[in-house]
Amino acid sequence: MSAPASPSELTDGAVGDVLFTREVELTRDRLVRYAGASRDFNAIHYNDAVAEQVGLPGVIAHGMLTMGLAGSALTDWLQESDPRGVARVARYSTRFSRPIQVPATGSVTLTITGTLGAVDQTGDDGEPRVRVDLRAEAAGVTVLAKAQAFIRV
Repeated sequence: MSAPASPSELTDGAVGDVLFTREVELTRDRLVRYAGASRDFNAIHYNDAVAEQVGLPGVIAHGMLTMGLAGSALTDWLQESDPRGVARVARYSTRFSRPIQVPATGSVTLTITGTLGAVDQTGDDGEPRVRVDLRAEAAGVTVLAKAQAFIRV
């Protein structure tokens, strides 16, 4: 069986099918913009000396930025076939497993992949759902653990 071509075909897919992949470039500029939007001005996200003082290898991306980018990759994919696709997300959660070091110049690539994790899920309301597993990697390291979204079908 081939992977679902669109979100409307999720129940026809097989566990493990790759649904989408997105690459996002993370730069210091993006971190500054996120800090302004989120009001998270922790110096570990823009100052190498402070980051190193607390035991980090250098400036790191905000965990919530990483989680948001993974979630937006999912919702963008859902909206490709349904303008109300975002409303289909019943639940989304993750754990932060590794920080993403962002160089002073240039960028680091965050690769987000969504796969079909389970097709026979049921929500608290008794409605059918599928589970989409999200994988986020940067510099060959998985940066989000157990990132999962439950989608109403």
